[in-house]
Amino acid sequence: MTDTTTHAAGPAEHTVFMSRPVLHYTANSTWLNDPNGLVFYQGVYHLFYQNNPFDNVWGNMSWGHATSEDLLHWNEHPVAIACDDREDVFSGSIVVDEGNTTGFGTPENPALVAIYTSAFKEGSGLEGTQAQSLAFSTDAGMTWQKYAGNPVLNRGSAHFRDPKVFRYEDSSASFWVMVAVEAQHQQVVLYRSADLKEWEYLSTFGPANATDGEWECPDLFPLPVDGSPDHVKWVLVVNINPGAVAGGSGGQYFVGHFDGVQFTADSDSLVEDGNTNLRQCLWLDWGRDYYAAVSFSNVPGNRGIMIGWMNNWDYANSLPTSPWRSSMSLAREVELATIGGLPRLVQRPVLPADVGPTIHTIDNQEIRDSTVELPQADPASVLRVDSVQVIDAEILPGTAGTTTLSLFGAPGGDAAMLLSFEAATSQLTLDRRNSGNTAFHEKFASAESAPVTLEDGVLKLRVIVDHGSVEVFAQGGKVVLTDLVFPASGNLRTQLSVEGGMATVRKLTVAAVS
Repeated sequence: MTDTTTHAAGPAEHTVFMSRPVLHYTANSTWLNDPNGLVFYQGVYHLFYQNNPFDNVWGNMSWGHATSEDLLHWNEHPVAIACDDREDVFSGSIVVDEGNTTGFGTPENPALVAIYTSAFKEGSGLEGTQAQSLAFSTDAGMTWQKYAGNPVLNRGSAHFRDPKVFRYEDSSASFWVMVAVEAQHQQVVLYRSADLKEWEYLSTFGPANATDGEWECPDLFPLPVDGSPDHVKWVLVVNINPGAVAGGSGGQYFVGHFDGVQFTADSDSLVEDGNTNLRQCLWLDWGRDYYAAVSFSNVPGNRGIMIGWMNNWDYANSLPTSPWRSSMSLAREVELATIGGLPRLVQRPVLPADVGPTIHTIDNQEIRDSTVELPQADPASVLRVDSVQVIDAEILPGTAGTTTLSLFGAPGGDAAMLLSFEAATSQLTLDRRNSGNTAFHEKFASAESAPVTLEDGVLKLRVIVDHGSVEVFAQGGKVVLTDLVFPASGNLRTQLSVEGGMATVRKLTVAAVS
């Protein structure tokens, strides 16, 4: 099988705008879900993921594989770790075994080691259980061999899965740490190992905050607060399905301390037990379509870079795309910043350093109870089949009650994806209820909102509009909303509307990225 570049757009089909995403990774002709084994090695980013090699719906879980040098343009490779008659290969992570602790490689050529969940099938002798197993590669991740001693960690549980492994070091010790979940108990369980083969239990975290669904795909990593190496906090990401703030699947996080044994969440990261208000929890994304997000390992400079599955289990198997089904989010660089006196995640999309060319610009324009076309040129030039639209805006809502960006609008019609800021409630809402094809599943039509605090009276937005999705980064990435959208073919109109008063557009640019 030859490598296939999978971000190229395809033609529109029927009445729905079905072009393949440009910058969001999709498998060429099959199903994908959770990102797995994200690792940077020898100048290349590796994206492994849950993949059905034989169909475009969930099943036959194996690890697909794609690589990129810029996190924007991906090449698909043959299936990396395949299911067999004994096991399905569920989610996990990859480490670079620099010290050759496993003996799978050499000090000169360290192995890449995948730690994944074996979902054992009938007849395997372990049927009905989920346990952790190893596979390794000595050719920079291009071919993989399962370890003969699998599984390496078995709790006898039916829902013990999704190991994220990293190297922990302090002044007195260095060892591997595994962060996994007991999904139906809403618990994160931690283990340690010297060689990735023998594991010792450390501690348990949870249940806490959002607990109405299964906990999945955990991650634990340190980040400096405000870039200060003298002030480092740990971030624990726990994805949940169902029970997220927008409904169905989503990712929550906690900020706290990890001492090599126990993760302890800061009190301000926790909502009072027994009375959890989901809108008081900390969310990676307030939209419907960002799930199973995990970070890359081995990134130079210890940068935090995450990718999520851009979908929701409520309707994932029903998306109206063919032959592929489902995509990844854009990569996001994550940092901890002091917000309201507390350390909180800030996320910024990975895009070309020089976004452009610019199609349209507004500078210091006052708008009162009216609508402005964006851009005023031919709308077809905004979102060609080979480009992505990036909108950057700084808006002072002023006396306006509502300020709205209309995306994927129908020519001369009302159908559109709406991004609105309501001054009275300080809520930013992404509304796809009248955006095109929503009838393929009863739970797809929806409107998601997030609280946004204006800074010096300014609403700052970066909106990435790819074929089939909208990702919104508000206030420099302090608030994020991600939703899928399936507009009718030809619905490319973009407008800015102001209602109930006057708003000032300090700056707004529309650019095309390909």
